[in-house]
Amino acid sequence: FALHSTTSLSIRSVVRRTEHANNHIMSNSNNANNDLVAQVKGDAGVTTDDQTNAAERRAKGEFVRGVSAARNWIGEDDAYPPAKDRYHLYVGYNCPWCHRVLIGRAILGLEDVITVDVCFPNRSSADEPRGANLWKFCPEGQIGSNGSFATFPECTLDTVNGKSYVKEIYEMAGFDDEKSVPLLFDKETKTVVSNESSEILRMMGKAMMPFAQHKDIDLYPQHLAADIDRMNDWIYKDIANGSYKAGFSSSQESYEGAYQTFFSTLQKLDQEVLSNSHFLVGDSVTEADIRLFPALFRFDPIYYSRFKLNQSFLWEYPNIWKWMSRMMALKGMDPVSNASYLQHCKQGYFGRTGSGTVPVGPLGYPECYKDPQPPFQKKR
Repeated sequence: FALHSTTSLSIRSVVRRTEHANNHIMSNSNNANNDLVAQVKGDAGVTTDDQTNAAERRAKGEFVRGVSAARNWIGEDDAYPPAKDRYHLYVGYNCPWCHRVLIGRAILGLEDVITVDVCFPNRSSADEPRGANLWKFCPEGQIGSNGSFATFPECTLDTVNGKSYVKEIYEMAGFDDEKSVPLLFDKETKTVVSNESSEILRMMGKAMMPFAQHKDIDLYPQHLAADIDRMNDWIYKDIANGSYKAGFSSSQESYEGAYQTFFSTLQKLDQEVLSNSHFLVGDSVTEADIRLFPALFRFDPIYYSRFKLNQSFLWEYPNIWKWMSRMMALKGMDPVSNASYLQHCKQGYFGRTGSGTVPVGPLGYPECYKDPQPPFQKKR
C-alpha cells in the first residue's frame, strides 16, 4: 500500500526540495504563478497525519504515515503545463490512494488525456533483484505465497520507461528514497510531477479540466471549498488513514483508539451528514466523496477482517449505503469499482501477509453497492 501522505512541512519548502530533485526550478518571484498554484492547491497540500515525534510514536506501536516527496503542480505557467497525453500515472488497483486518483480520472473523463500503467497487486519478494516490498510490473502474473498462480488482465508493463519496478522510475528522476504509488510522471521531461494523491486529484479537477469530457462536474467548487477542505481533513484522519492506524498499529492502545474513532465517524457520517444530503458536501459529487469512497469500498470485504474493524458492517449504516449506490451510479465508475477491481484489492491486502490466502467471499460484493437497499440488511 502507498505509505505516504501530504506533508507537515511548509508547501514552499517541499516545492523547493521537489524541484531540486526534478531539476525544475519555478520562480518564486512570479506572483501570477504563485497565485495560480495557491488557487489550485487549496488545503490539499497540508498534512492531517501529524509528524511530531513520528519515530518515537512508531517505536511505541502507532502507525504514522510518511511524507510524499514529489510535490510539483500542473499549471498554466508552471514547468508542467496542462496538456493532453503528456502525463502518465503509475498505479496499483489495490492501493486506496491510487483509487481516488483513478476515480477522478474516470468520472471527469480524462482517460484519453492521462495514460496509465497498472502494477501487480503483490509487491516484490526478497529473492528478486531489487529486494522485497516494491511495486512492480508483472502482467504475466506470478505464484503467490499461498502456492496459487494469480494474474490480472488489467496489469501492464511499464509502457513509458520500460522499468521493472516503480522505484526504478523514481531513481531515474532523482528520487532515491521513494517507492510509492500513485506516481504522476511527465513523459516530456522524464520527471516525477507528484506522488501525493490528494494533490493529483486536485490537479485533475482544476488544471486538467479543459481536456475533460465531463465538464459539468466540479469537484472543488469555490463556494464550497472551505467545507470540502474541512471534510477532507476529517475523512482522512478518521477513515482513510484511520483505518490503516487500526490495521497497522502494533500496540493494543493505538489499535483501540483508531477503532473507536473509525466507528464513531461512520456513525456521524450516517446520522448527521448523509441523512440530510445526497453527497458529503451538498447534492453533487465533490472531491470529498472521491476521497471517502476507496476506504468504504474496501470496508466489508477487506477492512472488516484484515484491519480488525469488526464492530459493524457498512450495510448497517443505511444513509452511507445509499450514498454508496449514488457513487456507483456515477458515469465512468464501473471500471474503477467492479468485481475485477475488488479482486485486485483482495489480492493486495490478503495475498502478501501471513499465508497469503485470499478469501473467496463475501459473496455479492461489490455489485450489492449499487442497490440502495442492501439485500442482506438486518435491524441494527
